[in-house]
Amino acid sequence: MKKKTIKLISVIIALSLILTCLSSASAIVIPDVKNVILMIGDGMGENSIEWTKAELGYKAFMDTLPYQGYSQTDSLSGTTDSAAGATALSCGKRVYNSNLCTLSLLIDGQGAMVCSYKNLSEVAKSMGKRAGIVTSDQNSGATPAGFSVHTYKRELAEEITAQQKDCGLDLIWAADNGLSNKEEFEAAGWTYAQSLTELTRVENGERSFAAITGSICFETGSKSDAPLSTLTTMAIKNLDNPDGFFLMVEGAHIDKNSHSNNKEGMMKALMEFDKAVENAVAYASERSDTIVVVTADHETGGITYNEETQSYEYTSGNHSNVDVPLRIYGSDRLVKDGKSVKNSQVAVFIADEMGYNGRFPDASINPAFIFDLFSALFKAAKAKIAA
Repeated sequence: MKKKTIKLISVIIALSLILTCLSSASAIVIPDVKNVILMIGDGMGENSIEWTKAELGYKAFMDTLPYQGYSQTDSLSGTTDSAAGATALSCGKRVYNSNLCTLSLLIDGQGAMVCSYKNLSEVAKSMGKRAGIVTSDQNSGATPAGFSVHTYKRELAEEITAQQKDCGLDLIWAADNGLSNKEEFEAAGWTYAQSLTELTRVENGERSFAAITGSICFETGSKSDAPLSTLTTMAIKNLDNPDGFFLMVEGAHIDKNSHSNNKEGMMKALMEFDKAVENAVAYASERSDTIVVVTADHETGGITYNEETQSYEYTSGNHSNVDVPLRIYGSDRLVKDGKSVKNSQVAVFIADEMGYNGRFPDASINPAFIFDLFSALFKAAKAKIAA
């Protein structure tokens, strides 16, 4: 009886997930916004910024943005990872950790995709806009993958890279993960670059994939450096066109350094990300059709202020579920006055601002999931009978 109850619960959960996939929000058409630049400081909490300011006497450009609130970051698994965080920010739906633009489960130890979600890059392309990704992480990192592929598991770097090769984006610039083949990418229509020097030869409007071998996280003094702030300016110039664009920029090393409690590295990465934000806003401030959204997928390190020592400190090497900064230039429609919104609302807001009049969030049910689910239930029932 107990096993039958468990099976029934499994079916109910599966049907609930399908209904969750299908639920969607109507878009609000606002035709004045042509370009959207989404800046994600991976692992950047409010205290990451405050610690950097206090320790170094740094004046954060992000503090000058007119609309400032917070984003709530939990996933369906609880405290989010970067994959679920990116999916919420890209697709407008909360999913389980490790899912990338999908809602997926494990059935008999295998990944089973319940449904696939349309992401903001795909929304932009469907509107005739250009779309691109710049990150200091590898191209197969969870955040860039969350804006370019659909898979149940973030660790599938080869599959992610293969999907990116065949995706419809116009620009993917990232650190080299050793899995992208120059000849294959060029055959797929990309201009392939491995350094800042090679990127300077890419013509504006040319479709390009960069697997950078030098440092993107911040300046190190090496000739092979390709700082995030510089790449941000170059990417904006490359994507700029009469029909508009969507660009996601990720500063990944705030997170990477916080996992190891390396405050010096975290602060350098945060300041480079802040400089990239400043460059994006500089572009937006010269026109009236561009918004810049600055946020994080989650906080890393559990940074807190110690009243006894009167200083900030790491309290863990993991993600926390505290609300993260959400700061916007160009629109007051999402957040203001220190209020908090769900991370999934950021994606819906961006789709609305771009004037998208399709269904968003938008899910495509995977027919194979129903078959996999009932096959697993049949297998379990057959095993019980045999026993």
